[in-house]
Amino acid sequence: MKIKEIDLKKVKPYGDALDDGKIQFSFTLPVPYGDEAKECAKRYLELLGFENVMITHMDKMGLGFSFFIAYGVANKTIDFTSIVVPKATKEVWDKHTIVEKIEKDLGRKIVVVGACIESDAHTVGIDAILNMKGIAGHKGLESYHGIEVYNLGAQVPSEEVIAFAKKVNADVILISQIVTQKDVHIANMTKFIELLEAEKLRDKVLTVAGGPRITHELALELGFDAGFSVGTFPEDVATFILQSLLKKKNDKRI
Repeated sequence: MKIKEIDLKKVKPYGDALDDGKIQFSFTLPVPYGDEAKECAKRYLELLGFENVMITHMDKMGLGFSFFIAYGVANKTIDFTSIVVPKATKEVWDKHTIVEKIEKDLGRKIVVVGACIESDAHTVGIDAILNMKGIAGHKGLESYHGIEVYNLGAQVPSEEVIAFAKKVNADVILISQIVTQKDVHIANMTKFIELLEAEKLRDKVLTVAGGPRITHELALELGFDAGFSVGTFPEDVATFILQSLLKKKNDKRI
């Protein structure tokens, strides 16, 4: 059977067959459970422009709320070739290369301070990047010869992170934000950068943010040097750090 050639200029969702436009939804409406709720969910998706809407599952979500799983068909297409996503690095080096370049090209150790700031108590992200064991077979920055790591843990006030970074003369501060309800991560990250600027450290230290809802673009917008999201490995972060420090070193020579 000949496989149909995909036109990346006219991409549609894929469900049962290529280009069928089928999408699965899961959502909650603030309406009481019943036939009217089911019809309401169906009509809402139709208002959004979806066709052949099917509500395949409905359940109670407490008094006055209903949860739905549904399918619908989208007819719109998108040009995939026009999409450009800002990234912290264009090339990611492996651990061996990073360690070798730290020794030969940078010529000194890199001091990294990391923490989950403010009310965020989830260390899974920062631990995956910093701790020795790392994640999915990718060893964390603690295992890199030439990188000195200080993992301050969770619920650390921004003021304490900055004070500690000054104490150890940090090159980089890594900020992890897992909790994002009511955009608290944005408020926390904004506060951190404002405090760093007040201490006149913003231009002296690299700032990196990470978390499931953080993108490189958002991080730049909030005043950080880089942002990393789901699927990031220690090598990604280490590469950005080293490339940035090497650029600073070379700029000073010019």
